[in-house]
Amino acid sequence: MARYFKFRSLAELEAESRNLGLDLRFSDDIGPLFRSVQVGPLRVGNSLCIQPMEGCDGTLDGHPDELTYRRYRRFGAGGAKLIWGEATAVVPEARANPRQLLINERTAPDLERIVRECRQAHREAVGSDDDLAIGLQLTHSGRYSYQKPLIAFRDPILDPRIVVDKSTGRTIDDSYPLLDDDYLKRLVPHYVAAAKLAHRCGFHFVDIKQCHRYLLSELLAAKTRPGPYGGSLENRTRLAREIITAIRSEVPDLVVATRMNVFDCIPYRHIAEGAAGEPCAWEAPVRSAWGTREDNPFEPDLTEPAWWIGEMAKLGVALVNISMGNPYAVMHVIRPFEYPPPDAYETPEHPLIGVDRHFRLAGQLQEQFPQLPLVGSGYSYLQEYTFNAGAANIRDRRITFVGVGRASLSMPDFALQLQQTGKLDRKRVCRTFSYCTAMMRSKHNELGQFAAGCPPFDKEVYMPIWEQAKKK
Repeated sequence: MARYFKFRSLAELEAESRNLGLDLRFSDDIGPLFRSVQVGPLRVGNSLCIQPMEGCDGTLDGHPDELTYRRYRRFGAGGAKLIWGEATAVVPEARANPRQLLINERTAPDLERIVRECRQAHREAVGSDDDLAIGLQLTHSGRYSYQKPLIAFRDPILDPRIVVDKSTGRTIDDSYPLLDDDYLKRLVPHYVAAAKLAHRCGFHFVDIKQCHRYLLSELLAAKTRPGPYGGSLENRTRLAREIITAIRSEVPDLVVATRMNVFDCIPYRHIAEGAAGEPCAWEAPVRSAWGTREDNPFEPDLTEPAWWIGEMAKLGVALVNISMGNPYAVMHVIRPFEYPPPDAYETPEHPLIGVDRHFRLAGQLQEQFPQLPLVGSGYSYLQEYTFNAGAANIRDRRITFVGVGRASLSMPDFALQLQQTGKLDRKRVCRTFSYCTAMMRSKHNELGQFAAGCPPFDKEVYMPIWEQAKKK
C-alpha cells in the first residue's frame, strides 16, 4: 500500500493540499495558539486542548490505576490549558471495556486525585493553574457496552457488525431488544449524580458525550425509533436535553460541555489484508446516520447538528468539541491515518481529505456560532505541521481550540515545546502508526483489556505491554 505522508516541508504539504483541491491553511506564526479564551466563567490560558484520550488502564471496578494517574500528570505538566478528561461511565453497565473508568461514591476520591495531581504537575511546570480547565467526559456506551450491546434502535447497516455472543458469532438481529423508554428516562438522575461528584472532585466542566455512536450519539440518529426518544428531531435530542437541563439546574456552578458528532457517515468493512476499506451495502434513504445526507451518506448535512448546537447553547452549554465518524466502523473519518490498526482496513481516501473534512465542517459551524467556543479535531495526521494548521484555523476564526488526541500520548508536552522553542521535537511526533488503537482493541489478557499508550515514543512503559498485546 502506497503511503501518503512524504512531506519534507510545509511547502510540499501546501502543494499537495492544492493538488487535491482542499482548503487546508497553514501559518508560520503560531502566536494565535497562545491566546486565552473565555469559556463561560472559565478563563482558559491558551487555545490548546488535550482531547479525551482513554487509556483503558483503570481497575476492574472502575477506579483509576497508576498508569491513569501518570497520564494526567503528564498532561498537566505539558502546558495545554484545556484538558478534556476521558470517557467515564455513569452506570456500571455503560462501560465500553472492563478497565474503563466509572464515576460513583467509591471512585470519586481517586478521580479527585487525578485532578489534584494534574493541577500540581501543571503548577510545577508553568507556575500557575489559575487558567487551567480540566473536564470529565460522562458516557454511556450503548451498543458498544462491553458486557452486552445496549441499543437504542435497529440500524440495518451497523447491526450486522455488532457481535452479541462471541462464542457463536451471533450479531444483532430483529429479535434483539431495544432499550426501553423507562430505562432512558432513569439515566437522567445518574448523569446528574455523576455531574455532582465531578464538581465535588474539582473538575471544572463535564462533557455530555454525544459522539462516535455511543448511546446519546446513537439517539441523535434514531429516526426509526418509536416513542418519545425517537423519530422527530425534538424527540431524538430529548434525553440529552433532559440531562443538560437537569445538570444546569442542580449543579449551576459546573460548566457543561459536549463532544458531539456532526457527521456519522456509514460503516466501512475490511475486505482483505492490505485492501482499502469499502462501504457496507446501503439503500437510500439512509435513516440511521446523523449529520448525513439520506440520499448520499458519504456527504455531510449539517442542518440538524447546527440546529442542535444552537439549542444547546440556549440551554447553557458553554463549549462544544466537534467530532465525526465511528472508531469501530468508519475509522478513517474520525481519525485520518497513515497506518491502520492490525485488524482494520487501509484508508479509502487520501488522509488529507479527512483532515480537510474535519476543518471544513468545524469551520462552518464556528462561523455560524462565532461566540461559542468550539474545539476542532482531526489534526494528528499532520504530524509536525499540526500547529501550523491550528494557528491558521484560529487566525481565520475557523475554530477556537485546537484539539490534540493521539499526538498527546507520544508528546504530552507539545504546548510547552511550542511556547519555548516555537517547534516540536520531531523525534517524538505521532506518526499515526495506530499502535494506541490496536492496544485498545486487544482483549486477550486476564483483565479483558490491555492498557493503551504510545509504544514507539513511550517505550519504557508501553512497549512491554504492546509485546504482549500483539500476541494473538
